[in-house]
Amino acid sequence: MTTTEPDVPNARAGSGFADWTPQELEDNGSLLLRRLREHFTTLRGRPVTTDRAAKEIHDLIDEPLPRGPQEFAEVLEQTWRDVLPHLTQWNHPRFHAYFSNSSSGPGILAEMATAALNVNVMLWDAAPSAAAVESTVLRWLGEMVAYPADGDAVLVDGASLATLYALAAARERLDGLDIRRTGLADAPALRVYASDQTHSSIDKAAITLGIGQDNVVRLPARTDGSLDPAVLDDRIGQDIRAGYRPCAVVATVGTTSTGGIDPVGELAEVCAHHGVWLHVDAAYGGFWRLTESVRPHLPDLSRADSLVANPHKVLLCPMEASALFSRHRDALTQAFRLVPEYLSTRQEDGSVDFMNYSLQLGRQFRALKLWWIIKSFGTDGITEQLTATTALADRLRRAAAATPPWHIANPDSPFPLVCLRHAPPGLSREETDALNRRIHHRVNAGRRCYVSHTVTDAGYVIRVSIGNIHTRSEDVDALWHELTAAALAEGSPT
Repeated sequence: MTTTEPDVPNARAGSGFADWTPQELEDNGSLLLRRLREHFTTLRGRPVTTDRAAKEIHDLIDEPLPRGPQEFAEVLEQTWRDVLPHLTQWNHPRFHAYFSNSSSGPGILAEMATAALNVNVMLWDAAPSAAAVESTVLRWLGEMVAYPADGDAVLVDGASLATLYALAAARERLDGLDIRRTGLADAPALRVYASDQTHSSIDKAAITLGIGQDNVVRLPARTDGSLDPAVLDDRIGQDIRAGYRPCAVVATVGTTSTGGIDPVGELAEVCAHHGVWLHVDAAYGGFWRLTESVRPHLPDLSRADSLVANPHKVLLCPMEASALFSRHRDALTQAFRLVPEYLSTRQEDGSVDFMNYSLQLGRQFRALKLWWIIKSFGTDGITEQLTATTALADRLRRAAAATPPWHIANPDSPFPLVCLRHAPPGLSREETDALNRRIHHRVNAGRRCYVSHTVTDAGYVIRVSIGNIHTRSEDVDALWHELTAAALAEGSPT
């Protein structure tokens, strides 16, 4: 008996539906790549964000559920017409809000390859070489942040979930409790400690883990944004005497608001004294260790029981990629390993089942983009780019320092995160806050640059994060022009 292959590969028997042929995939991929080439060629001159109202954007995109097929060229045209212009362009060289990041060429292409391969890196047998790539990439990332590689490590989507997983591991290792099996009903009230500058993901993790927001103890940071070890030590002692059970301390290397740095070594001593887990959020600050100018300002991270560092914030990597480490082997697997029969496989030397390191079972091959980026640029190339970024931040600092009444609100931070405050003499704090808010909004309304803000002890400050691979000195100068012009337009001398 002979069979005849369908004319269209993968066509369903008796149906006209089929995926694109390999040739169509290449042709349509070429259409997209041509669009992306044009996008990056003209990006610097394009608005960083949209000026359309939310309802107007919804009306552009909302439509009935499609029943019939559309040509990909039409879908692409609509995307470029109705979606792209109304994004806030995070990969724009003049985007300086939140934590500015980059999506570099190797990472962009790796995302395409990852989607095409579509493997699930849950079990070794399900994706052997993908798991091997992830293990290697994690070792490389550990070397970059100088963290020991002999414990647990896993790639997750972001620092918020990494922190949740780390605190779950900390909770599981508490002596005398079996929360994994019996829950929290008979457990003492657990406490997590952090400074008032620590990221809000700590509170979300406490909510999720049943610890509760009321048991997140936020201690006032010092003037440089760091947590005082003596204050921490005193508060843990008070809580133990009051019947609470300290679970973990969260330190930060590169706080979100101002780029503050907690004294990890001293905090580790306090944690060791009280038998408390130390988690370090180095999501932003960790990989800046690659640069000579920042490295001397960073603490030794090897004392941390767990650590998170985000390649998608610093290493020219597309969203999402976050590395979670623990120096304790099996700390994560003891919290999360649960293997039903249908996922039971033969173990062999060198195999690793990444599903056991977090809640996630379906896991994309996110290590591929990191592997391609690190191999394509090398640590020398990445370091060169990061060093150039810190120089651009210094350029902005010098301009502000030479132009009173502009002030730098975070002079102690070594990172390319610059907090600026325009403070003419004679204004109250409230008036100065309102002025800076108007300057901030005026800059963003111009759509030529984009910044964010925070509130520090000094008041409302304009927060400038520099971190895009395409940002050049002309972009920083353009931002400074926008800031000073906005201040002048608000009637303030500059």
